[in-house]
Amino acid sequence: MTPFDSPGPDPHAPQSDEAPIILVTGAARRVGAEIARHLHAAGARLALHYRSSAGDAGRLAASLNGLRADSAFTVGGDLGRAGVAEEVAAATLARCGCIDGLVNNASSFFPTPVGRIDHAAWDDLIGSNLMGPLFLAQALAPALRQRRGAIVNIVDIHAERPLPGYPLYSAAKAGLAGLTRALAIELAPEVRVNGVSPGPIEWPEDGQFSPEERQQIIGHTLLKRIGSATDIARTVRFLMFDAPYITGQIIAVDGGRSAHL
Repeated sequence: MTPFDSPGPDPHAPQSDEAPIILVTGAARRVGAEIARHLHAAGARLALHYRSSAGDAGRLAASLNGLRADSAFTVGGDLGRAGVAEEVAAATLARCGCIDGLVNNASSFFPTPVGRIDHAAWDDLIGSNLMGPLFLAQALAPALRQRRGAIVNIVDIHAERPLPGYPLYSAAKAGLAGLTRALAIELAPEVRVNGVSPGPIEWPEDGQFSPEERQQIIGHTLLKRIGSATDIARTVRFLMFDAPYITGQIIAVDGGRSAHL
């Protein structure tokens, strides 16, 4: 297996005329962008989905196309809105004609204490974390079956261990974990479906966690440190390209936090 020390050129990657086509949702920034870079380095041609970060998505596409011509393009849409997932799927297939992989990374994350949950929060958190992945997978299933493709869903440690103050987000990710296993059954044997469950990787940019809360979270990992987006990207790349006999599994990339009672 090619070392994952950097997202540089992979000597074993497919040539451009046989490049696998992968849609990465929420690909404009942070973990999604790092996943995109690693898949691109492995030889993939990418559809970079974004919701509101059109500029970031465009710059990432331009950077990847600078490395390999016509290897990335952008497609926008709010996957939490009815019908948008199907539109994103159709736009990707219209551009490429086929698809080999789907990475459901797009996600909303914000607190919803009981007593303050409203329908707007429901639509946003369930829509981005569960509804979008389901309808994207459904829309792309025939094309993925034709290519014996793969789906990787980005789940969360809080699917198994709910985060206090975030019941709706935790429930949405628990639904995505269940959907991952259900889709593995429904789409077998042609399509593999797996998940990656991050622990503390990148803190939210809006300061949702205080320094004390961050240290407490890190203290519950066995490795006693925060992970990086690269840790997630490497695992997604493995599941997409190097795991032909793995399906229906969710790999925890959390520094051992899920093993620490």
